[in-house]
Amino acid sequence: MPEIIKDRQIVSDNWSVLRLTEDQSAEQVIVPPGLVLVPLAVWLAQRATLITRHDLGVWIGSAERAETIKDELHLFQLIAVDFPKFSDGRGYSIAYTLRSKLGYQGELRAIGDVLRDQLFYMQRVGFNSFAPRPDRSIGDALKGLTDFSNSYQTSVDQPLPLFRRADRGVVA
Repeated sequence: MPEIIKDRQIVSDNWSVLRLTEDQSAEQVIVPPGLVLVPLAVWLAQRATLITRHDLGVWIGSAERAETIKDELHLFQLIAVDFPKFSDGRGYSIAYTLRSKLGYQGELRAIGDVLRDQLFYMQRVGFNSFAPRPDRSIGDALKGLTDFSNSYQTSVDQPLPLFRRADRGVVA
């Protein structure tokens, strides 16, 4: 069984990710039973049928908008954001939107071309689980969450900037 990083621990991954092939359409693809992450397009095309299932999550592509399902977030215990390549950073904005603007509280997973160097920053914008590329060491990827001990800027994980958190010893 594949492994992921979830809440800073390596755990077994019970979810499968449905990816469409060129000859499949979102309207006609058959969603298999079990814990499945379906593409946003499949959810939108088959919503009337899939809404009765409690074993589904949805994954959002980097060119898609989280706001599309803003009224349905409560239906998903897991939402994933796909990183099609290492240099595509649009998934960070999607995660930030899900957490800070839309209030999603469930598991938020990074999938696709996910590497150690990204994990610290991904957790800052709200990801709490990660499916690193299978050709890389998951143990090494886990260490990426602790590459830095402090951050200067605000984000989902720290609403105050460093200058507001630091004790400067100034006496008024």
